[in-house]
Amino acid sequence: MGLDRGFALVIDIGKTLSKITLWSRDGSLLDRQVRPNAVCTDDGLRRLDAAGIGEWLLEAIGRYRDHPIEAIVPVGHGAGAAVLLDGKLAFAPLDYEQAVPSDIMDEYRLGRDTFAATGSPALPDGLNLGAQLFWLDRLYPRAMERATLLPWAQYWAWFLSGEARSEVSSLGCHSDLWSPGAGDFSPLAQRMGWAARFAPLVRAGDVVGTLRPELAATTGLPATVRIHAGLHDSNAALNAARGFAAIAHNEATVLSTGTWFIGMRLSGAPINTAALPEARDCLVNVDVLGQPVPSARFMGGREIESVIAIDTRRIDIKPDQPALLAAVPQVLVAGAMLLPTHAPGCGPFPNGEGRWLNEPDDWYAKRAATSLYAALVADAALDLIGSRERLLVEGRFAEAEVFVRALASLRPDTAVYVANAHNDVSFGALRLLDPALAPQGELVRVAPLDADLAAYRECWRAAMGGTA
Repeated sequence: MGLDRGFALVIDIGKTLSKITLWSRDGSLLDRQVRPNAVCTDDGLRRLDAAGIGEWLLEAIGRYRDHPIEAIVPVGHGAGAAVLLDGKLAFAPLDYEQAVPSDIMDEYRLGRDTFAATGSPALPDGLNLGAQLFWLDRLYPRAMERATLLPWAQYWAWFLSGEARSEVSSLGCHSDLWSPGAGDFSPLAQRMGWAARFAPLVRAGDVVGTLRPELAATTGLPATVRIHAGLHDSNAALNAARGFAAIAHNEATVLSTGTWFIGMRLSGAPINTAALPEARDCLVNVDVLGQPVPSARFMGGREIESVIAIDTRRIDIKPDQPALLAAVPQVLVAGAMLLPTHAPGCGPFPNGEGRWLNEPDDWYAKRAATSLYAALVADAALDLIGSRERLLVEGRFAEAEVFVRALASLRPDTAVYVANAHNDVSFGALRLLDPALAPQGELVRVAPLDADLAAYRECWRAAMGGTA
């Protein structure tokens, strides 16, 4: 078989975008399709566009009918759950940005387990999956009593195979539903009966079934295509990074960037995760092996988008990088800076009221200052989990040179690296099929900016006052 022939597909259903990638057996990316996700409402509630994504997905998969596809691996964002009833999706899943009614949330939080037990901080809206389930139990009591529950990534495995399974990296994502230390469902999940309603647990790389015959007929793919359970997107990025020997076998942190910026620390020594500051959006993720991973996050992509009010690719699009770098000196001289936070309740400064100081008029300077803001918030988040020695920045904003070079300036004792900026999540999913696959290419060491950011950071911190 030629290396230009695809043998596996990865479907990555993110919060903002849905993606499908075609891979050869040696780990070469052959093709990529992308679809922006629609914001849907039903009964006045924000919902995930399961129907629209599903329709697009089948059309996109069908374009590869001439390739000898053997396997499909799904990836999904966290804080999404599908409810199956009588072999069908009972209703469109809630969007985690849908606010939970205050009386429901107050009642829910009275029964939550401690951070020490779950590694899940109390988050706004539906970001704790348990809060969604608590509300759904009241919205749809009869359906929920008999339902089979699925994390978002595993919903797509069911969509393709008809086999319902759950998986630990998806359940362990700030959900309130998993106890990393015990390696089992949380006391809350067991007490509420959710643990018994979730589909049986399997590993992320396990085969849950084969492509439904009717979907094989629709797409033109063989009915023998294996459907794997899949995993949480940030953990897929972590699994990709572990393909680099310098990351896998050393103290290192992976910073995954997209709608969310999530720092995940890999350490050779035990870490007291109960001591993480939960009120500053620290949490414990669970990797595909069920191991706890100290993590910190903020809604970086969404914040950038809200500030520049235009497609977020505009701060990392390649032709603009020289001009953005050239704008940094004037930003520093003018003291132009953005203060957190622009996603209330999230990140290391959840109580901050985002605003400009000396907002630039120049478009390049404004975007450069926004990039510095993202680096400053990331720097603070990384400090909270004790990140040191090595940092790999992956995802769409790894190509934003002001951002990554500012991180290298702010963290001079850390070797900051980038790799392939677009496909790390998908490659991490591919490595479930062949863990021996190594990323193509090498880690690239990021050079610091030609400017000292220490004074700028001190002014930024002083301007915030007590917003931590």
